[in-house]
Amino acid sequence: MPEPLAELLREIRGCTLCADHLPCGPRPVLQAGPSARLRVIGQAPGRKVHTTGVPWDDPSGDCLRAWLGLTPTQFYDPDTVAVMSMGFCYPGKARSGDKPPRSECASHWHGALNDRLLDVRLTVLVGQYAQAHYLRGRRKPTLTETVKAAKDYLPLGYLPLPHPSPRNQPWLAKNLWFEEDVLPIVQTAIRSLAL
Repeated sequence: MPEPLAELLREIRGCTLCADHLPCGPRPVLQAGPSARLRVIGQAPGRKVHTTGVPWDDPSGDCLRAWLGLTPTQFYDPDTVAVMSMGFCYPGKARSGDKPPRSECASHWHGALNDRLLDVRLTVLVGQYAQAHYLRGRRKPTLTETVKAAKDYLPLGYLPLPHPSPRNQPWLAKNLWFEEDVLPIVQTAIRSLAL
């Protein structure tokens, strides 16, 4: 019989699997409750989130919550919204932005965590790493094409989104269809969950 979610969350928050590779040390950041209906899977915490320990507690999070049509109170309620990442810890800086998420988290923790989130009805996949892992062969050749086909993934319980980082402003400016066509689909799907 699987261990209760609270015990698993304690284990994840105490994880040191890849400590030797993390420039700021391990600090797994996530939230989940057994009755969560929405699951948001991102890339990895940024430096600010590493400091606060609060998922999406940065300008990217402000943008994501606006896209989803959720208030901070709604978003940060673990009984309705589970928030996890492909990598639970800040991976450090790269030449352009942050490093990719470490692979240890998804392979070691995601299966056990997802097995305990039995009420999830919709999973938002933020960015290419989450989409590659969860959509696998159903993903389109590019992130742009995958996001553009968001409606096609709804019957599977997924909604792919680009990363809401301020660094993605050029992508958003180039792809105006995202706000016009995709965000209404996203917000309608979120409202249907009655969070």
